[in-house]
Amino acid sequence: MRVFIAIVLSALLGLTSSAVIASTFRCGSKLVSLGDRAFTVLRTCGEPVTRDLIGYTGSDYNRNELPIEEWVYGPKGGMYYYLRFEGGELVKISSSR
Repeated sequence: MRVFIAIVLSALLGLTSSAVIASTFRCGSKLVSLGDRAFTVLRTCGEPVTRDLIGYTGSDYNRNELPIEEWVYGPKGGMYYYLRFEGGELVKISSSR
């Protein structure tokens, strides 16, 4: 039973630590975080490799639609980093090889 609890706790800690890593992105010696504005990320990290408008939030009839953009940085150590903005606010950071 103790072994089972230890395994479950290790798994939960692993999920927590990966969530922390995904909430920031390092640009040289500086960090940007979820919630930062696009202007701040651009000033901190520079121009991304690509910057695409991928859609809008809300329905077709919603007057409060916000643009969704995806910025790509990299490769850095073989990794590409994808920053998603909704209405100019950083809402997701992900990466892939």
